[in-house]
Amino acid sequence: QVQLVESGGGLVQAGGSLRLSCAASGRTFSSYAMGWFRQGPGRERELIAAISWLGGVTYYPDSVKGRFTISRDNAKNTVYLQMNSLKPEDTAVYFCAAAKGQSVATLTSSYNSWGQGTQVTVSS
Repeated sequence: QVQLVESGGGLVQAGGSLRLSCAASGRTFSSYAMGWFRQGPGRERELIAAISWLGGVTYYPDSVKGRFTISRDNAKNTVYLQMNSLKPEDTAVYFCAAAKGQSVATLTSSYNSWGQGTQVTVSS
């Protein structure tokens, strides 16, 4: 497994931007597909972005498509989530996760390594 640590969360006004980072330990980071999830108050954890092992394929649900961008730098063992045009409903704890394998993973059950999460709060 790979160990993951998120950073970059915080408080931002509606319409603002944040960039989350997820640093991974281990030499096999490039063999993992990666994803960002979020869990808002009273809500289930949901996948909001996923990326393949080389970064060539990405996935976004409609709720964030066009506003969020996932990317990765395998040389730095880091995956990023650029969030623009933030809305109050984006308020949640954001988690990065790793799925063993090369392809984009869209099922939560595919992910077997999780970070501790970082809080994002969007004020209206």
